[in-house]
Amino acid sequence: MLGLTVGAAGSASPDTGKGETESNEKEGKFDANTYIMDHVSDSHEWHILTKKDGTNVAIYLPVIIYDKNSGLHIFSSEKLAHGHSYKGYSIAHEGKYAGKIVRVNADGHHDGSKPPLDLSITKAVFGMMVASVILLLLMLGLARSYKRSGISAPKGFQGFLEPVILFVRDDIAIPNIGESKYSRYMPYLLTVFFFILINNLLGMIPFFPFGANVTGNVNVTFVLAVSTFLITQFSGNRSYWRDVFAAPGVPLWLLPIMIPIEIIGLFSKPFALMIRLFANITAGHIIVLSLVALIFIFESVVVAPVSIFFVLFMDCIELLVAFLQAYVFTLLSALFIGMATAEPEHH
Repeated sequence: MLGLTVGAAGSASPDTGKGETESNEKEGKFDANTYIMDHVSDSHEWHILTKKDGTNVAIYLPVIIYDKNSGLHIFSSEKLAHGHSYKGYSIAHEGKYAGKIVRVNADGHHDGSKPPLDLSITKAVFGMMVASVILLLLMLGLARSYKRSGISAPKGFQGFLEPVILFVRDDIAIPNIGESKYSRYMPYLLTVFFFILINNLLGMIPFFPFGANVTGNVNVTFVLAVSTFLITQFSGNRSYWRDVFAAPGVPLWLLPIMIPIEIIGLFSKPFALMIRLFANITAGHIIVLSLVALIFIFESVVVAPVSIFFVLFMDCIELLVAFLQAYVFTLLSALFIGMATAEPEHH
């Protein structure tokens, strides 16, 4: 189901006229927008490289769709590559369902129905699987190390992970949630910190099985933000909900205005978490790819050293952003949880 495939690109048509020549030249021209968006957006295949003869080397991922009319279908995304259709399905390239798998007619056009339930293993999903395996290996290895040697001076990779874990505990969890309650939320905070950090770092490695723009996918950041939102709301104490629906100290006539504002605030906080992580990671990838694209746009070797220099510079900044965004998301999650669990002060 997941395999390496070499696909041949379409052969060029003979030069039969001026209009066709111009069309071929336009088709052969480097399209920076397509190049960047293909690398940033999610897809059902993992493009490896394009050879000089025009053939593409790609890894096609499994397609898993459920249609209420025809049931469950599992097949390789190679069946849908290059605009092909298979079992009455194809990947839409335009319209509101662009990029999604839709049902098509015999002529290959979308039949107008809603897309089936798509459970496919895309680049983002596969990237998350790789990051999850790495996270499990790190944490289970750390646990075995502590079980074997007990609480002692950290050695090897333990010496790298332990300071980071202590940082999350001492500088994020305890100051924002409180020393009496922080331990309940440490598993979530550590998981979200390392999950975001690992995916950010893997997204900077430009070859398979790394390089997927996982944290630059708004669906992923949405789920992370919803997780923080649900934990925050279910952890809210009486004081937290009183501040939302009663607003102590606010005149009675202002409550019809303040209550909707407080309710909007409940949703705007996780929304900001989602957009901040998504926008920062995606912007970094777009800038790096744009700098690389300059070499092909100008078609000059002279531009290459300048472009590579700025790419390396941006990679250093992206490395900083990878740690910074993991820290900011975890910090704000801890802050929101701390606000929901804080006890009122009595004077």
